[in-house]
Amino acid sequence: MKDLLSMRDLNKEEILNFMKIAEKIEKGEIKPDMSKRIAALIFYEPSTRTHFSFATAMKKLGGQTITMRGTASSSVQKGESFADTLQTIAQYSDIIVIRTAIEGSARYAAESVDIPVINAGDGANQHPTQALLDLYSIIKTQGTLENLTIGIVGDLKFGRTVHSLVQALSDFGPKFYFISPSFLKMPEHIKDDLKEKEIEFEELKDIEEKINNMDLMYVTRIQKERFADPEDYEKVKDSYILTKAMLENVKDSFKVLHPLPRVNEISTDVDDTKYAYYFQQAKNGVFMRQAIISILLGGVK
Repeated sequence: MKDLLSMRDLNKEEILNFMKIAEKIEKGEIKPDMSKRIAALIFYEPSTRTHFSFATAMKKLGGQTITMRGTASSSVQKGESFADTLQTIAQYSDIIVIRTAIEGSARYAAESVDIPVINAGDGANQHPTQALLDLYSIIKTQGTLENLTIGIVGDLKFGRTVHSLVQALSDFGPKFYFISPSFLKMPEHIKDDLKEKEIEFEELKDIEEKINNMDLMYVTRIQKERFADPEDYEKVKDSYILTKAMLENVKDSFKVLHPLPRVNEISTDVDDTKYAYYFQQAKNGVFMRQAIISILLGGVK
């Protein structure tokens, strides 16, 4: 594997290998050495967790990072092409982590350079490293990835995290409840993939309707930045808010996940319950991204 661009590119065995390596790194059973390696973090879009966790992961592996955040201080302002920017940065680094607003840009980047490329989010398309850390969080809380019942709430149309997660879980026999406003339903091509694999799913409007059947709920924010018309965002921004009262009869092992940032879709009164796992989930991102970097740079197999 040279690059990590989409969950569609990974098979079940490869996914489980990422889980295994992340667990070994977290437990201190292996300590990959990236002390002579440099990761270029190219973020055309804003990021907190993904940027910081990749930077932390590389430094914990003994490596270093160079960063471009936005284009204001880069030669993009002088008219430099995307390909030229990538090829230049590739001369200074061993691996590229890239986030842009343009779908397919990470795959284009991988075709433009000879070093590994990691997709840290390309528009509303894919976010495979988030999906892998989500899977790692699920396996840590549920003990398995197999045959789980999962509610996915919020922006399912533009949410690249949920697109990647649904595709990642489809090899493990899940049942999905898709809960969203009608304007933000899961894209048809993803539902078609699930039908082809005979994966059961239901589309719901009520966040509480099947919550007691779920092993976990994956909540996402309504993404204001994906709306061309601000009025459309205002109509749906408060469609779903998970509160502590809604968790009264959930399974004992139930967990709430969220890729963050949170706006108001999970009430803060959920934070102090045993069901909240979103901040631990963010921490798991460091272990998973250590595993991803190590695998792509040949530090582990």
